[in-house]
Amino acid sequence: MSALLRLLPGADPPLEPSPDEARSWLQRELLHPEYHQQNLVQRLITWLLRQVDRALAAAEQTPPLSAFAAMLVFLLLLAALAWLVSRARGDRRAQGITGPVLDDDATLTAAELRARAEAALAGDRPEDALVDAFRALTVRQVERGRLEDSPGTTAHEVAVSLAGEFPEHGKRVGDNARLFDLVRYGDRPATAEQARGALALDDDLAGAR
Repeated sequence: MSALLRLLPGADPPLEPSPDEARSWLQRELLHPEYHQQNLVQRLITWLLRQVDRALAAAEQTPPLSAFAAMLVFLLLLAALAWLVSRARGDRRAQGITGPVLDDDATLTAAELRARAEAALAGDRPEDALVDAFRALTVRQVERGRLEDSPGTTAHEVAVSLAGEFPEHGKRVGDNARLFDLVRYGDRPATAEQARGALALDDDLAGAR
C-alpha cells in the first residue's frame, strides 16, 4: 500500500501527485498479490478502514487546508481503486457464465419463440425478449439445417457455428451470444434496443443464403 500511504496527511515530505503519477500508483497497487486472493473483499475493507483511521488521526496534527487537500486526493484514489477492483472481479465472473440456449423450451418452434420474444418486447420485458429472440434465432437455424439439433448447446457454440455459416454476421452473432449468457445466466438487465437487435439479427440470418 506504499503508494497510497504516501498521500496520507502528515506524510513527509508533502506530496502533490499529478494525474499520471496517481494512475501509475494505482496500477502498481493492483499488482500486489493480496488483491488476487479469494478473500479480496474482506481484505480490501479491512485495509480501507485502517488507512482511514490513520488519515483521520494524522489530519488532527496538520493545518486544516493541507489536511483537507490530502484527504480529498486520498479518498479519490481509494474510490478509483475500489472501482477498478470491483470491475475486474465482475469481468472475471462474467467470463464463466454460460449454459444451454434451450432448456425447458426445447420443444418450441422458431416461430413460437419469435412470437414470444415480440410479445415480451411489447410488454416492456426486454430481458425475456432478448433471451427468446436468441433462442428463436438458434432454433430457426436448426430447422434450416445450419445448426445441429444438439441438446445442451451453449450460446458460444451457436455463435462459433453460425460465424462459420455467416462470416459477415459473425461479430453480431458473437455479441448477441454474450448478451444472452449475461442476461439468462448472469441476471444482467437488457435494454429494448438490445432485444430489437437480436430480433433484427434473426431476420437477417433468416434472409441470408
